[in-house]
Amino acid sequence: MKKVVVLGGGKIGRMVCFLLGTSGDYEVRVGDSHAPSAAAAATLFGGQHATLDLANAAAVGEFVKGAWSVISCAPFHCNPTIAKAAAAAGAHYFDLTEDVNVTREVIALAKGASTAFVPQCGLAPGFITIVANDLAKPFSKIEDLRLRVGALPSQPSNRLGYNLTWSTEGVINEYINDCDAVVNGSFVSVPALEHLERLVIDGVEFEAFNTSGGLGTLAESLKGRVQNLNYKTIRYPGHCELMRFLLHELRFAQHRDEFKKVLERAIPATTEDQVVIFVSASGLLDGRLTERVYAKRVGSQTIGGHHWTAIQITTAAGICAIVDLFAQGKTVPNGLVRMEDVSFSDFVANRFGKHYV
Repeated sequence: MKKVVVLGGGKIGRMVCFLLGTSGDYEVRVGDSHAPSAAAAATLFGGQHATLDLANAAAVGEFVKGAWSVISCAPFHCNPTIAKAAAAAGAHYFDLTEDVNVTREVIALAKGASTAFVPQCGLAPGFITIVANDLAKPFSKIEDLRLRVGALPSQPSNRLGYNLTWSTEGVINEYINDCDAVVNGSFVSVPALEHLERLVIDGVEFEAFNTSGGLGTLAESLKGRVQNLNYKTIRYPGHCELMRFLLHELRFAQHRDEFKKVLERAIPATTEDQVVIFVSASGLLDGRLTERVYAKRVGSQTIGGHHWTAIQITTAAGICAIVDLFAQGKTVPNGLVRMEDVSFSDFVANRFGKHYV
């Protein structure tokens, strides 16, 4: 069995440990700075666990020795330390980050490496990138490529129409940092929480607006082929206006730690959520202007006798499918592996990717 180290035993890390650890093909050990989280994740598959400071390079380096691969489910700011430890240990590296600067550091480590560096393997970027690239492939000219994803409560009960379903730090990060896009063939940076639009999916009205990190490396990969490319987060109507008020008028954008405390104190978590995915590609196909669309809603469900939220399922299944496909030789074997290099048909046929279907 291949030895896998999972760093981060929180919501996503727990399900990653469960899926890989019960598959019969991976020997998993998990580490987290929060001892109860590491222990709880390990009980799901009967594996080893340890408490360690994920920002401590020496401790992380010691823990990952002998691993075939290292999977980071830790906060995004821990990933440079973890990626460097994986490189030093000769292990392949996978993460879930949406942070642009962290991804640039991982890409730099991947240059000339004999092992693989696979950032952004979750939902967005991750699965959304795989879908978008698959939709765009048949076009001789891509006019517009629109990526939309939202992790939402199934039954919204507050004015934000939102519950905390994953990393609070990650949500704040994507609401504040500038966003990559392609406009009229040029790579540009656009502000978060702007370009608000209305969406109707399965008869339900949503809104979508710019957020950071969702495109991953897709803009660079499609350079010269796409005229307009953008990523937006889906929320229930009214959410964007309230977030603009909180972040900019009340200036929480300059006080991220304080804002995190406010959100975690005031906004409850939920185990009944949904992930909404919408991707559209339009352009010239066989000489005719054509649009291709993918739309999907994934809800919370019971898998292996455990209840999992939709964001856990989509994020954990995403990275586990990528790890599995890599182990099967179905991706680039070393250096930087981009999500757009992964086959959509291979992904949804995978034992972990099937949870999206």
